[in-house]
Amino acid sequence: MSQIKIYGNRTALFPIRQKLSDVLHACIVEAFKYPENKRAHRFFYLDEGDFYYPEGRTAQYTIIEISLFEGRSIEAKKALYQLVFSRFELELGIAPNDVEITLTETPTHNWGIRGKAADELMLDYKITV
Repeated sequence: MSQIKIYGNRTALFPIRQKLSDVLHACIVEAFKYPENKRAHRFFYLDEGDFYYPEGRTAQYTIIEISLFEGRSIEAKKALYQLVFSRFELELGIAPNDVEITLTETPTHNWGIRGKAADELMLDYKITV
């Protein structure tokens, strides 16, 4: 399970939201062997005066926060980062310098979904990849 928040400048992010979601989801499916039908993306559009970002970044600066069950290997996480950096640049024209990704992992017992604690669910995918 994962919940993804995507933050960015409204004028840069809003027009490409569907394609960005598709590209990001494909990266997660590949790196984490994640089911194609599990997508939970939320976009947070920030106006110019509400989004301060580090020097050297452009208006395409995008922050991706992913909350997920713990269990993915370091290799799988690094594969995700590289996929996102390369595909965002190739398919969306967003330079790696303009993308930041944070993963926050928690035990399954810290998630309540589908009426249960997640550690009581029978998942149709592996979280240890």
